[in-house]
Amino acid sequence: MPELPEVETIRQDLRQKIVGKKIEDLKLSKKARLNKSQKFFVDFLVGNHFAEIDRIGKLIIFILPDEKHVMLVHLKMTGQLIYKKDDKIIPGGHNDVSTVDVPNKHTHVQFHFSDGSKVFFNDIRRFGYLSLEPIEKLENIKSKYGIEPLTPNFTWENFAKIFAGKKSTILKALLLNQQIISGLGNIYVDEVCFDAGVRPDRRVNTLTLAELKKLFASTKKIIKKAVDERGTTFNNYVDGDGKQGNFVKFLKVYGQGGEECMKCKNILKKTKVGGRGTVYCEKCQH
Repeated sequence: MPELPEVETIRQDLRQKIVGKKIEDLKLSKKARLNKSQKFFVDFLVGNHFAEIDRIGKLIIFILPDEKHVMLVHLKMTGQLIYKKDDKIIPGGHNDVSTVDVPNKHTHVQFHFSDGSKVFFNDIRRFGYLSLEPIEKLENIKSKYGIEPLTPNFTWENFAKIFAGKKSTILKALLLNQQIISGLGNIYVDEVCFDAGVRPDRRVNTLTLAELKKLFASTKKIIKKAVDERGTTFNNYVDGDGKQGNFVKFLKVYGQGGEECMKCKNILKKTKVGGRGTVYCEKCQH
């Protein structure tokens, strides 16, 4: 699933490429997950444009120029947003399907813009969705998200508060809960826990103040580095601006179960925590 750094990379790319450009056509497959009828989407969006693109957690917020409506896009597990103009392609999101040959059978939405560029919404498993909402509903939607790394509300005080009253909760489950901390997923929780030297399967009530402070610092450090490196999901493509998603080069544990720990050479343990595949080092993490 695309996580905060990947979704933020998508937001930044699309903001540069499509904001202010007229939507000349909108093509929707019968399998597109929409909160209103296809006719409503077409009537509302064709001839319109996006004035700004925002985000909270993993939710992308396309703001319409009347400032009274927004289009929300969530990629969920296998969603992609792919920008294409001429032979330049900027893919973002999940990477299990070709992003070069678009549209394809997994393409459910196509935006055609006035400059000849297109944005394709692909989704293999079809959990992702598009939703047109009145802007007054946006604050209620945002209120359901927890504190977010790299934003002003991600302070030590707010971070410490989320652990209060969660004594029996497993650390990884807490960090993955979008209502508590928004934007973190399996990749970055494993990396944060490794960087902080804390096992992801620890009960919250066993964490010391020093360990909590390490987790806070590591969360900010790892997410900032991942955003700077344009995420992990698309690590092999070069987009139209020659940029790459390079954070895969900095992964220390995710996807490396059974391999040597980069710090101590111990074999990394692969297990499941809260039903999620998890990798950690039994020597470096306590």
